[in-house]
Amino acid sequence: MATYQIRLFGDPVLTQAAREVTDVDGRLVALAEAMVETMHEANGLGLAAPQVGVQKRMFVYQMGDADPVTIINPTISDFRGEWEYDEGCLSIPGLFFPIVRPKEIHLTGYDLHGREVSIEADELEARCFQHELDHLDGRLLIGLLDKDQKKQAMKELRRRSQLEEA
Repeated sequence: MATYQIRLFGDPVLTQAAREVTDVDGRLVALAEAMVETMHEANGLGLAAPQVGVQKRMFVYQMGDADPVTIINPTISDFRGEWEYDEGCLSIPGLFFPIVRPKEIHLTGYDLHGREVSIEADELEARCFQHELDHLDGRLLIGLLDKDQKKQAMKELRRRSQLEEA
């Protein structure tokens, strides 16, 4: 199965809200399989469809040795607690920032068989879900940074861009 190229910071597709999925068909299953492969190649925990240029409200993720999972049209409720963790993003490779997010969440959505899923998640899994939903809403990790962190991140991104052009 062919993998996708992950869209990087600056690509306008990453700042657009994704559209609800209305049909779960063979094309969506193939997309999910290719996204999982792309996520594995990039050593990621999760990957949202907009990160591969597809404006659909779905993401894939994999925790540890468990099988990869696809979540379609996810929503999050019941935020509890706080947890700070150095968070990165496949669309901003190599940069990590201490981000405070809710420690526990409740996620609902649908699987590739159209069945409803309901997951109580905490810590890393909860963070992964929140991060991927940010992508589905057109938000990037860099938007969660305070003024000084964002300034440093933009400086580093400019430096990298100049190195690539040289």
